[in-house]
Formats: sequence, C-alpha cells, structure tokens
Amino acid sequence: MAISLGSNGNGFGRSRFRGSHGTLSEMNVVPLVDVVLVLLIIFMLTAHVMEFGLEVDVPKVTQTRDTAENLPVVTLTKDGLVYLGEKETNMNVLGQAIRAQFPKATSAYVKADKETIFDPIAQVISALDEAKIGVKLVTQPVDAPKKR
Repeated sequence: MAISLGSNGNGFGRSRFRGSHGTLSEMNVVPLVDVVLVLLIIFMLTAHVMEFGLEVDVPKVTQTRDTAENLPVVTLTKDGLVYLGEKETNMNVLGQAIRAQFPKATSAYVKADKETIFDPIAQVISALDEAKIGVKLVTQPVDAPKKR
C-alpha cells in the first residue's frame, strides 16, 4: 500500500490548490549579515594599524596626562630625522609647514625616541617656539605595555 501526499495522481507532486505556491516576496538578509560580519572582523584586525604617526619608543615617566586634542605631531627618530605627521620635514621650515597644514594650531605634540640625542629635540622646540607654537611632549606611563 502506497500513500502519496500532495500529489494529484499525475506524479508531478503538484498541490491540490493552485494558488498555494506563490512567489516569495521577502528579502534574504543572510548574505547581507555575512558581509557585514566579515567587514567587522577586517576592521577589528586592522584597527591597531590606524594609529597616527611613526613608531618611536618614547621615554617612560611616572606622571602622564591623557588628552584627546587634535594637534599636529612632530616626530623625531633616533637617527635625528624630523617628521610632520608621516612626511619628513626640514627642521628649518618646521614652523611654516605646521602653519601651512594646520592654520589654527596653537601647539603641537613632539614625539621623540628615547635614544634621540638632545640636540635635535632642542632644535625642534626652538623652531616651534620661534613660530609661536606651544610644545606638548609625548611620553608613555611607566607601567603601560609597549605597543607594537
């Protein structure tokens, strides 16, 4: 004995009621969710790369202050090279370069490698002072882990 459900006897498996298999009018959101999750994972993996400036090992001090000011960053490498943002800059035109790129800046972050000799640091501070730009030194807390 064989039982056939949903068949009208001709073997094609059509339903008895003609209008029961209408078109599906709902949007499938599963591919959209998959793409959004992949983009989220990519963003989470690359977020640490988006930190500003060059990688220098700044000195560690016991007293630090966190700030969220958006100021130009002057970086000195241990070789004595001077960068404004990520572009190498001549120390003699540092004040003019900051005024050209950041016209409303009243001060700048100075981020120097801890192995940099003091002479280039003093020259940068002097050039910024000549241009009437305040200096804010970038340091690292003593107990903070080193970012790499």
